[in-house]
Amino acid sequence: MEPRNVRLGLCSDGFAAFGKFGKKFSCWPVMLTPYNLPPDMCMKSHFIFLTLICPGPSDPKKRIDIYLQPLIEEMKELWAIGTPTYDVSRDQMFIMKAAIIWTISDFPAYGMLSGWSTHGLMGCPICMDQSEANWLKFSGKPSYFDCHRKFLPMNHRYRKDKKSFIAGRVVRDPPPPRLTGEQVFNRVRRFPTAVQQPHGEPNGYCDTHKWTKRSIFWELPYWKDLLIRNNLDVMHVEKNVFDNIFNTVMDFTHKTKDGLASRKDMTIWCDRPELAVDLEYVGKKTPRAVYQLTAPQRESILEWLVSLNFPDGYCSNLSRCVDLDKQTMTSSMKTHDAHVIMQRLLPIALKEMLPADVWGCITEISQLFQSICSAVLDAESLRRLEDTVPILMCNLEKILPPSFFDVMEHLLIHLPYEALNGGPVFYRWMYRFERFLGDLKKKATNKAHIEASICQAYIQQETSTFSSFYFEREVITKRKRPARNDDIG
Repeated sequence: MEPRNVRLGLCSDGFAAFGKFGKKFSCWPVMLTPYNLPPDMCMKSHFIFLTLICPGPSDPKKRIDIYLQPLIEEMKELWAIGTPTYDVSRDQMFIMKAAIIWTISDFPAYGMLSGWSTHGLMGCPICMDQSEANWLKFSGKPSYFDCHRKFLPMNHRYRKDKKSFIAGRVVRDPPPPRLTGEQVFNRVRRFPTAVQQPHGEPNGYCDTHKWTKRSIFWELPYWKDLLIRNNLDVMHVEKNVFDNIFNTVMDFTHKTKDGLASRKDMTIWCDRPELAVDLEYVGKKTPRAVYQLTAPQRESILEWLVSLNFPDGYCSNLSRCVDLDKQTMTSSMKTHDAHVIMQRLLPIALKEMLPADVWGCITEISQLFQSICSAVLDAESLRRLEDTVPILMCNLEKILPPSFFDVMEHLLIHLPYEALNGGPVFYRWMYRFERFLGDLKKKATNKAHIEASICQAYIQQETSTFSSFYFEREVITKRKRPARNDDIG
């Protein structure tokens, strides 16, 4: 294949144009970014292109395919015919083709783009109907508790453990096979597209499958041949896993995954008499678990976070994220702050405060994210990680309640495979696109015509950026502005 052909990543996400306290209005841009660039240029803001905006006031859900039709038609033409392009390095013309190699999105948008609903039971788009999630009666939500023993070797001792997981259950099933693109297409080809059925779900929805449509991306002739079609966003997975662990261990009121309803569900599903409560109990106090910190321990960790100082640009001021009066974390903590705490600070903070087995599991999760987010990936290490993550998840299940294990914790099982086949996570997560969306939000100056004002401002910016490539070398532009701590420039 021609190495000069363009590989593209597609991203879509929504934002509230009026802010979280204003009128509900969700705007959904769709962006493309090319990967045929040096690492220091790839995914920079001036190489992320706004291709279309799905208008508000609500998110398009599966009808996003209707807005994607012109883009997909152009991509099919670029793949089949191509376009004459001048190569300045070789001083020659060639036929350039382009292909979308994957999509990047948060988990709800994953369902919109892929066509597999990520809500409720069978919410994992990789395990699909083999996920075996259970519904928790008192918590009122699905749980992926005890869904990971089947990923263990067939002779592993955890498979026969009737006490530590769901009481009395023995697991003999093999791990669910990862379907190829051809196999997935054979399943989804019988379902209508969003254009054919814009409302409602196909027959068998929630009974035998969670397909809401046949995604428009299957019209691309190469889509079924890709190893990864829709990326699991490590940024959002890490943030959600951190929130669940930190809030549960710190025992924050109204944030912990270990409340009274959780204990009642644990009493039904597990054999843990030391943590069980009566199903008719209506009070607030529950037996303290080994993974919960005391009030003095919680206060010392919060004070430690307030006292920390970091190099410029490493993370935000964590003292703004801590409320010492209420002994909790505020909502101002950003996703990157959670990234830093999860990978660098949490194992240190909890080292002397938790039992060795609990601390060991949290540390292994921290190391898992460090390995996946590494700039250099080792294939053998990732294959070993694929084998050890199921053991890690089972060790967590032996400690934490069923309500802790939502779909985000379950997705940890699939991250090593995507890192092994997709490469470094920096090209597959949402950080760059979230910043780009923040810039678009600032362009929404006309509240009566949100999408039009964004498009007008973006076209002006794109024109000026394109023109800046032809300026003299000594002319300083936004693209060539010295870095924040550049002592040379």
